[in-house]
Amino acid sequence: MEILMSITVGVLFTVGTYMILTKSMLRVIIGLILLSHGAHLLLLTMAGLQRGTPPLLSLGSEAYADPLPQALILTAIVISFGVTSFLLVLAYRTYKEHKTDDLDQLRGSADE
Repeated sequence: MEILMSITVGVLFTVGTYMILTKSMLRVIIGLILLSHGAHLLLLTMAGLQRGTPPLLSLGSEAYADPLPQALILTAIVISFGVTSFLLVLAYRTYKEHKTDDLDQLRGSADE
């Protein structure tokens, strides 16, 4: 299972990097989303995919699941959602002002 997750992380990083290098602003934002999802899966995979009961002492189990990686990933998901929504609003506002989302046209000239 960890090999499958590692391959998925690699595919997400590859596609995200490719999308960031395109000219469209919306594709850059989608690339950043894919990179953040790849980072979340990487954190989960590096913590180890284990089965166990919740860490409650009253259950008296042999193996417990570590809740720290899940808490870190949940925090990262919330932060990436906020950054994504901010970038989408910024891209929308830029499109309304300049009537394009092509990054080469938004670059400007040397005399500006």
